[in-house]
Amino acid sequence: METAKLKEVGLKVTQPRLKILELLERRRFKHMTADDIYRELNKHGDDMGLATVYRVLNQFEASGLVIKHNFEGGQAYYELDSGGHHDHMVCVETGKVMEFFNEEIEELQRKIAEEAGYEIEDHSLVIYVRPKAS
Repeated sequence: METAKLKEVGLKVTQPRLKILELLERRRFKHMTADDIYRELNKHGDDMGLATVYRVLNQFEASGLVIKHNFEGGQAYYELDSGGHHDHMVCVETGKVMEFFNEEIEELQRKIAEEAGYEIEDHSLVIYVRPKAS
């Protein structure tokens, strides 16, 4: 499957690309930094340099395989492009990234744009959260 995905977007099938794509597939619902990917691969015996991870992620982003998110805090997070829209919550204490979708929020955004004389081309909503104090 991963081999076909790489060929479909015009990328040559290489070991680093396959390993990173396989990891992203296994962690489909987890947003990962390049450092996370590097550590996970090397933990499982895949000897790969951090520069290679960054290079492959940039190629994946350019080809539309992954989406790169730059949340506050400066770190870039990567996720496979599933084609479906969703928004994000980011915990300011732990950095954990959570996906969500809410039709009421989507409809309200469309309504706001329409009332201003526009239609939404694309959007990104990130809510920064903190655990409730007990």
